Amino acid sequence: MGTLTLRPPSSGAAEPPACSSFRRLRCSGAPIVLLLALALVGCQDKAQSQAAAPPPPSVTVAQPVKRTVTDWDEFTGRFEAIEEVQVRARVGGFIDRVAFTDGAIVHAGDLLYIIDPRPFEAVALQAQGQLDDARAKEELAKRELDRGLTLVQTSAVSQQVVDQRRQALQAAHAAETQAEGTLKAAQLNVEFTHVLAPITGRVSRHLVTPGNLVQGSESGATLLTSIVSLDPIYIYFDVDEPTYQRNSKLWFQGRRPSSRDTANPVQVSLTGETKPSHEGKMDFLDNRLDVSTATLRSRAIIPNKDLSILPGQFGRVRLIGSAPYEALLIPDVAVATDQSRKIVFVVKDDNRVEARPVVLGPLDDGLRVIREGLNPEDHVIINGIQRARVGAKVTPIMSQTLGGDKTPPGATP
Repeated sequence: MGTLTLRPPSSGAAEPPACSSFRRLRCSGAPIVLLLALALVGCQDKAQSQAAAPPPPSVTVAQPVKRTVTDWDEFTGRFEAIEEVQVRARVGGFIDRVAFTDGAIVHAGDLLYIIDPRPFEAVALQAQGQLDDARAKEELAKRELDRGLTLVQTSAVSQQVVDQRRQALQAAHAAETQAEGTLKAAQLNVEFTHVLAPITGRVSRHLVTPGNLVQGSESGATLLTSIVSLDPIYIYFDVDEPTYQRNSKLWFQGRRPSSRDTANPVQVSLTGETKPSHEGKMDFLDNRLDVSTATLRSRAIIPNKDLSILPGQFGRVRLIGSAPYEALLIPDVAVATDQSRKIVFVVKDDNRVEARPVVLGPLDDGLRVIREGLNPEDHVIINGIQRARVGAKVTPIMSQTLGGDKTPPGATP
C-alpha cells in the first residue's frame, strides 16, 4: 500500500479539481491496477503453454490378416549331380586328338578323345586271321567225322577212329570259340580308342593334351576329364531329430503325408535370394539317423531347365511341416524384442499404446505368423514404432494394404 501524506491548505489559491482527482486515484487504485496486470500476464502464459504442447505422434496401424497357412520347415542343403562320371582311358596309348570344348554341354555318345588306334587295329587283324584258321580246321574236322561215320557202317574204319575224329571236331570248335573271343577283345580295344561321353551333361576341362601317353584300365586308368548331369539336380539336406519326430507324429495322426512314400513338395532359394526361386519334390529319406549329428539325411530333386544351378552350390530348402490351419499374420517389422520375449504394440480404443507379448510362428509370403497374443480385431502398429510409448496416446492411421477396412476409434482413415 502507498503512504498518504496530509498537508495543510496553502494560503494561496485553491487546488484545481483535476489534480485532486488524479491524486485520489493514484493513492487508492494503484494496487488494483497492479493485480489486474499480473492476472493478464498469467493467463497469457497459460494460453501460450497450451498452444505449444505437441499433438500425439502419428503411427500406422493395421489389423492382423487371417488366412489358411501351412508351416514350412527350413534347412540348409547342398546341390549334387544325379549322375557324375570320371572319364578314364580304357586302353593305353598316345592321345591323338581332344574333340570337345572345355566346359561345354556334351551328350551321351559324343566323341571326347581319340587314342592312337593303329596298334589295336593290327591286333584285331591278327585275331581275325586266327579265327579264320580255326573255322577252316573245324570245317575239316566236321568232314572227316562225317566220312568216318559212313565208313564205320561197312567196317572200313574202326569205331576208335570215329571217336578220335569226333574229339578232333570238338577241339576245332573250341579253338574257333577262343579265336572269336580274341577277335572281340581286339575289336573292343579298337573301339575304346575313341573315348565317348557316357552321359549327357557339362564336361570339365581336358586333363591330357594330344601327344601324351595314357594308361589303360589294366594298369591304373588315366583320368581324362569328368562330366556331371545338371537337369534335374539333387539337393541333399539333414533333418534334425525333433523335426523328424514331429513330422512322424503328424503322419501317424493322418495330418501330413510321409516323404518316404509321397513326393512332398519343396521350395528352394539360392544364396542371396530372399524368396524361393525353384520348386521340386522329395525323393529320398535315409534309413537311419547319423549317430554323430542326430540328423536324417534327406534328398529332393529339383528341375534345372536353365542349367543355372551347379553341383556344389548351397541352397535353403523349405519342406511342409504341418497341416493347413487358420492363423493371424502381421508384417515382420511390427515385431519388437523386449529382452527375451517378442512383443507388438497395439493401439487401444482410447488411442493409448499397449505392449502385447506374442508367440511367433514362421514367415508366410512375407508376413509373420502369430500363434498367441493377438486377436483379429486388434490394431497393431506396423509403422512408427519408434514414436510409440507404452501408455501414451498416438494418432493412429489405418493402413490401406494390410488388414480390414474398419477404422479404429479416433484413427484417420
